Amino acid sequence: MLHELLLALLGYTGDLIIDEREHRTSLGIPLSLDAPSADKPTFKLAPDVSFIQPSERDVIERVVTLGFYYRELDCFATKSRNLSWIRSANNESPLSRATELSKGKKEKQSVYRRAIANGIVEVLSVYRSTVLHIEQKLLSDPLPILATVTQGLNKFFVLLPPLYELILEIERDGIRGGRLLNILYKRCHCGVPELQTCIQRLLWHGHQVMYNQLASWMVYGILHDQYGEFFVKRQENMDTERDSSQTDMLEKFARMSTNDASLSNWHLKFHIALDMLPEYIPMGVAESILFAGKAAGLLRNPSPAFRFHDVLSPQHIPRKSQTSQVYKGRFYMQKESSLDTKPTGQELLPQSEADKIESMLQDLKESSEFHRRSFENAVNSIRAIAASHLWQLVVVRADLNGHLKALKEYFLLAKGDFFQSFLEESRQLMRLPPRQSTAEADLMVPFQLAAIKTIGDEDKYFSRVSLRMPSFSMPVKSSQVDLPKAKAYVGGDPSVLSDTPSDMSLDGWDGIALEYFVDWPLQLFFKQEVLSRYCRIFQYLLRLKRTQMELEKSWASVMHQGHSDFAKRRNDCMDYSVSQQRRQRFRPMWRVREHMAFLIRNLQFYIQVDVIESQWNVLQAHIQDSHDFTEMVGFHQEYLSALISQSFLDIGSVSRILDGIMKLCLQFCWKMENQETSINTAELEHITEEFNKKSNSLYTILRSSRLAGSQRAPFLRRFLLRLNFNSFFEATARGVLNVVRPRPSLSVLQ
Repeated sequence: MLHELLLALLGYTGDLIIDEREHRTSLGIPLSLDAPSADKPTFKLAPDVSFIQPSERDVIERVVTLGFYYRELDCFATKSRNLSWIRSANNESPLSRATELSKGKKEKQSVYRRAIANGIVEVLSVYRSTVLHIEQKLLSDPLPILATVTQGLNKFFVLLPPLYELILEIERDGIRGGRLLNILYKRCHCGVPELQTCIQRLLWHGHQVMYNQLASWMVYGILHDQYGEFFVKRQENMDTERDSSQTDMLEKFARMSTNDASLSNWHLKFHIALDMLPEYIPMGVAESILFAGKAAGLLRNPSPAFRFHDVLSPQHIPRKSQTSQVYKGRFYMQKESSLDTKPTGQELLPQSEADKIESMLQDLKESSEFHRRSFENAVNSIRAIAASHLWQLVVVRADLNGHLKALKEYFLLAKGDFFQSFLEESRQLMRLPPRQSTAEADLMVPFQLAAIKTIGDEDKYFSRVSLRMPSFSMPVKSSQVDLPKAKAYVGGDPSVLSDTPSDMSLDGWDGIALEYFVDWPLQLFFKQEVLSRYCRIFQYLLRLKRTQMELEKSWASVMHQGHSDFAKRRNDCMDYSVSQQRRQRFRPMWRVREHMAFLIRNLQFYIQVDVIESQWNVLQAHIQDSHDFTEMVGFHQEYLSALISQSFLDIGSVSRILDGIMKLCLQFCWKMENQETSINTAELEHITEEFNKKSNSLYTILRSSRLAGSQRAPFLRRFLLRLNFNSFFEATARGVLNVVRPRPSLSVLQ
């Protein structure tokens, strides 16, 4: 009897110990799959055994439940490890019934389940050794007793039932990957030391798989996830809705060179799968893991077209050679390209650093327990290493600061002489509506004339700048030499470039935008949305500068007319009274013009000096102090956000008022030039009234405590002080709010 009991403890039933489920099946009694006892032990003493006392029967039936648990755990381990299933066809276990209950769920292989199964095999091997030891004691004892069996197996009553509940939950819910680590981590925190040690061992086995995947990802940039269980996943594994939302972005990257496939991998290919992310790994740590792996893959596989920034490139060729000797320039470029030094993955990420990362992960892997703090510290250290080498690549080798200065000069109008010349050359052209078929070609002439006058041959970044009209066909290039680089279009679609409502458009030329060509790996830093924000600021600043120039040209025009009248009067060709009468008629208009110019000049000074220059100095200080790529990206985002917020581009009411003011200024200038002989007083009074309303409303909004009293615009008070140095704006703004006060007119300005 004791030998049959020992066999039952190893999962083999017979005449004395039977499987109640098998017994009912053999008698033809149907067993409901939803029966409440389906997941309970089914090993029992045969009902026809009568020579065993009731007390002993209870002890035996309690002990043989361990045999049931052993068999089910062994079946799970064998199945998960893809070993042979040595079972008869009629022996259907509760595990198989749990699988049947999960209808429609296709069985998937899992390396994490296989790892947990290896840990269960370790527990079962200890259990078998204990049973063997009990058998040896029974054989050596001349008077064997049942207590010998129960005494040696007491500790397994604490281990095997919870393990059986664990595998039932795994099979029933189809748990795998990070979700499997989750339930193990939760079950580790119990009040039973033996069970806690056992679950920790299972979790250790699961972590071995995770650490292997982390090593492959963070050291080599390779995602080794055969069954989709790692929390870093490829884009194609995402939901269909998110795939459709990324279609436009994918098309943009599809236009890039095939050599820059690593850039599409960086921006689009990988993401964090929240359903596979263990709950004890914070999202910030997971994002650091994602970043480190993407950085490792990019550093180990640099673009073949990448060269150091200080080697000879098309930008170093003088523009005269580019425009007049194109083929010579191309031949020269090909000839000198052999002198370039192309970096390899070994140079960008030295093997010593890769070994250091692998050593950190190996230390975590060898630890018997999972320590969250140690794990997070190791991940942060690895991320810092990857960010440092990526910083070295982008900031030092790719000359990031030089490109930032170029964007400041051209997108933020720091190269004022160039844009002053461009606006003067294109002034007559912009007086007419743009022609759809030739608008961009028409802009090419003044754009290149301005470049010839103001851009020196030493400016190697100008050839990356192109002018375009987004609503039309193709960009107007600043150079006739085709650059062998990937294009980073500003904002991608033309509609993104012009986010100003059409009803607020000053004229058809408001859509003028800039395009900047960036090389690998600068696309990591200058993403599409970044260049879109630059272009938004550029369009605003260009309209402002154009308005300021038109106001100055109007004053120059009247001064020229006055000098002409004086010359005619000296030659007695013109009656003095006529000249004096004309000056009297035009004097109120020039006072209005002076108020307009005063506001526009101060606004332009505030944006260019108080906002752009101050924020540029802050960015430069961060560049000098930081050696981390992700920090650099964050600083640059703060820089752009500060430019937009302090220029009030993100406040709809202020932005609309400013657009309206610039529109009124341009209308005023054009009417002045068209009415040199006769004045339409009604139109001028309407423009004056609208300008006074909008300018005073602007002052009232800007001086509110919500803006002037906040840290949003630290230099706003200086701007308001310059506007209201003689309390004129404050007095008129108070009058705008007072409905009793009559509306301003030209007579007020006299």
